Amino acid sequence: MRLTDYQTQAIRQLARQVGGDQSRVRVFGSRLDDAAHGGDLDLMLELPEPIENPALMAAQMSAQVSRVMHGRKVDVLLSAPNLMRLPIHDLAFKEGKLL
Repeated sequence: MRLTDYQTQAIRQLARQVGGDQSRVRVFGSRLDDAAHGGDLDLMLELPEPIENPALMAAQMSAQVSRVMHGRKVDVLLSAPNLMRLPIHDLAFKEGKLL
């Protein structure tokens, strides 16, 4: 996985700040390939409770992690009981790595 220990710790901390203490964050996509170069960062924020404003939460998480990643593009997918589950969620759960 192409993240430093500092980045991993910072992403975990930001996930708790944005999503609460029970939230978890998973990395999926090209960042898991150690042989690849560049690319954006794909994250899935897993939330145990329904959320009221998913667009705002995803945008906040993306912006804050992007700062940690020196401006790199960060895509945030949310998983919560009140949100529709899409095929991308299945991919993230299957291939993603929990931080």
